[in-house]
Amino acid sequence: MSDFTDLVAVVTGGASGIGAATARLLVERGARVAVLDREVAEVDARAFAAVPCDVTSTAAVDAAISDVVSRLGGIDILVNNAGIGAVGDVTENGDDEWHRVLDVNVVGIARVTRAAMPHLRESPHAAIVNTCSVVATVGVPQRAVYAASKGAVAALTLAMAADHVADGVRVNAVTPGTADTPWVERLLEQSGDAAAAAEALRARQPMGRLVTADEVAYAIAYLASPMSASTTGTILSVDGGMSGLRLPR
Repeated sequence: MSDFTDLVAVVTGGASGIGAATARLLVERGARVAVLDREVAEVDARAFAAVPCDVTSTAAVDAAISDVVSRLGGIDILVNNAGIGAVGDVTENGDDEWHRVLDVNVVGIARVTRAAMPHLRESPHAAIVNTCSVVATVGVPQRAVYAASKGAVAALTLAMAADHVADGVRVNAVTPGTADTPWVERLLEQSGDAAAAAEALRARQPMGRLVTADEVAYAIAYLASPMSASTTGTILSVDGGMSGLRLPR
């Protein structure tokens, strides 16, 4: 497919996991892609514009978006994928952790979108896709802070879609289930029994396996594509049936 030919896409958190899979797919489908991440040393500079960026800093975000526009000529697609996880129930994290997670996962989306919006408004194919999570709508143990942040992302997506539909900017989100990403790998390494923990993660998804980064990337590309020009305010589940299926045991 070549539906992104001549379009410029920005992918935050694009150096690994879902972000890296998305950046690769968009390039394969014709886009010029800027990868924004805190560490971009491992990003292939031959395929992507690698731009260091900390989404918790307004100055860093503004500088990164300005750099993208200077190098690539504008912005048509924004994938707000940068995010961090957190473990624990509501009693187990102090104020600093709450502020840290919300600052990256929620306010980070606002910062990057705010900086990119003037350029998106100039595009005839403007689209934003936010990476949410199944925990925005499904209660999962030991994810209180993370779930709160992703619930906010879901609500923010709908608000942004309403605010900017008249600007010609579509806004959607994907809600992955537990995905086979570096963050999940680190969680498993920290557990007492990595094999048992991995099996438990697979078992809670009706398909019996983890979601792949590439599967989420395809969903993001669908929402971002000019071929989906009538799709806005949509939150698309890519969760192996976790949010919608209840199978007999």
